[in-house]
Amino acid sequence: MRMPTSLDIAQLAGVSQSTVSRALRGDPMVNEKTRDRIRDIARRLDYTVDKNASNLRLQQTRTLALLFFEDPTSDESNINPFFLSMQGSIARVCSERGYDLLVSFQQMSRNWHAEYTGSHKADGLILLGYGDFLDYRHKLDALVQSGTRFVRWGSALPDRLGVSIGSDNPLGGRMVTEHLVAQGRRRIAFLGAPEHSPEVMERYRGYEAALRTAGLEIDPALRIDAITTEQSGHDAVLSLLDRGVAFDAAFGASDLIAIGAMRALADRGLRVPDDVAVVGFDDIAMARSVHPPLTTVVQDTRRAGRLLVEALINLIEGKPVHATRLPTHLIVRRSSVAAGSTAA
Repeated sequence: MRMPTSLDIAQLAGVSQSTVSRALRGDPMVNEKTRDRIRDIARRLDYTVDKNASNLRLQQTRTLALLFFEDPTSDESNINPFFLSMQGSIARVCSERGYDLLVSFQQMSRNWHAEYTGSHKADGLILLGYGDFLDYRHKLDALVQSGTRFVRWGSALPDRLGVSIGSDNPLGGRMVTEHLVAQGRRRIAFLGAPEHSPEVMERYRGYEAALRTAGLEIDPALRIDAITTEQSGHDAVLSLLDRGVAFDAAFGASDLIAIGAMRALADRGLRVPDDVAVVGFDDIAMARSVHPPLTTVVQDTRRAGRLLVEALINLIEGKPVHATRLPTHLIVRRSSVAAGSTAA
């Protein structure tokens, strides 16, 4: 008894051997009905792909590398929980497409880009998070110059620093601000660091646009830098209070910032949302369990994970790839709605 081959499957399915290979890799260029028929025949023949032989022939590892970048957190994991919600989707799609996933935690201070440039560890990179974009940018330049295939989660930038998949941050920032204005809030603080993050800058631009539309002043005193940590959000609100800046709402550029802001308000005896309404961005799991539950902007992490993997595989296969912006929506909870109003 010899082992079944892809040629055996091709003959039984009435297709070419290359179609069998593409179908077993989950290539969407093969229609779903044909993929299902080929997979069914492969199961009946108890066929398994010889990955080593296939990879050697194609000069590929059939491995994608997922790189997380350190981001200070209260639990010392140094991984923004928003990105953890995306990891499951990325792993699932890699499995569907016949790729292994290498997950690596990187410190931004290291020359991580050199470790992967020209290496054979993986066929391509998925980049999640970056801390201060000013430190990150030149390493993206190096990846582009070396021809390394990579996609990243983030804003689409005009200087084409790789293919990006991201959310509609300007819309998210606008929705948050419009919601707060509709709740009667007129002094809305923005907690974030726009100059150090393109995504936060987009959220801030949405905030500014909504204030202008509402005929409200854009007060520089109401914008204070905060990185994506609870402690930074806490410190930002204490700074506003200590300087005597009047505000009746706070828009945290991330949920972690917003949750830290809520803690600072409670420390000073202020009630959320009665005294100050608070809204975040990301809808991490913690947003639903804090008291009061946090109003926030939802990003579609499941779809994001799928698009990141599919875009990278298309790059590897020489197919056209374009930046994608995913829709966002606001989910309203008690942190921003005064008593007697309706909230989710």
